[in-house]
Amino acid sequence: MYRKISAIVIPTLLAAGIIAWMLFNIRDDLIQSLKLIVPAYIVVAVLICLAAWVLRGWRYHSILKSLGYFIGVLVSTACIFVSQTVNLVVPARLGDFVRVFILKHDYNTTYSEGVSSLVVERVFDIFTVALLGAISVLFVLNAPSWFYTIILIPLLAGIGFFIFLLFIGKFSTTNRYIGIILTMLHEIRKASLSPKAIVLLGSSSIVIWLLDVLVCFSVVRMFGQEIPFAVIVLAIVIGNLVKAVPLTPGGIGTYEFALAATFLLVGVAPAIATLIAVIDHLIKNLVTLAGGIVSIYYFGDWVIPSIKDALNSKLGGGPKPEP
Repeated sequence: MYRKISAIVIPTLLAAGIIAWMLFNIRDDLIQSLKLIVPAYIVVAVLICLAAWVLRGWRYHSILKSLGYFIGVLVSTACIFVSQTVNLVVPARLGDFVRVFILKHDYNTTYSEGVSSLVVERVFDIFTVALLGAISVLFVLNAPSWFYTIILIPLLAGIGFFIFLLFIGKFSTTNRYIGIILTMLHEIRKASLSPKAIVLLGSSSIVIWLLDVLVCFSVVRMFGQEIPFAVIVLAIVIGNLVKAVPLTPGGIGTYEFALAATFLLVGVAPAIATLIAVIDHLIKNLVTLAGGIVSIYYFGDWVIPSIKDALNSKLGGGPKPEP
């Protein structure tokens, strides 16, 4: 009981503390800066965010199709909405496992295939973000050295992982547990390394993340800032790579801090930089939350117990699923 409570409460308090500290530092300029908010820009940002979600659903539909499961784009999108909504509440991306339970319940996928589909999605996401960061950082002259480190690590790791997958077909084992891992790696390879998969997943991932950048761009323009597009791309990259380290639920706090820090590099006022970061993430999280609620109703009441089972299995409160 205490383990489950602390696993949720402590990261949530950390997220709240970071946001509170950032807003406290700009308290004198906060009200004045809030007057610059224009609802039309918010609407545009929400529409762009929804377009990115539909494309995410289509990409996940393509991943599942390559594993032999023909699941509609609407269902694929709803699966991601539910899992990402749970990720807003609990740390360590435990909500991702909810998606595995949903696929198992509705489409009789194996747990191995569910996890493999998640890995493919995550690898393409992180690699694409790092690639965009490697390009954008070339146009930002005063980027700190840790920016290069945080971009290069996932970029090199992604390249290494794909090379490893190329040779995984040569491995075999009689060990049950190593066999499970090899099965997953073969599934990941099947879903990600064919020429068709590389083109479809790679191109769609680039568009998805450029749409994510455009959400932030809309918020930037709302505040009348002339921030170079490459800097906005770099801010989104650093924010998401920092957010990938699951310190807080949904990366709340760490994401905003990374975005604001990047905008400060090009002379954006602290109050404006902080509000851009907070509003950008707030839009994305509220769209996620709304989509998650609708998706839970779409799937039906059984999803709530499934969410509890997924979280219990990962927080030590219940049995872990057999592969």
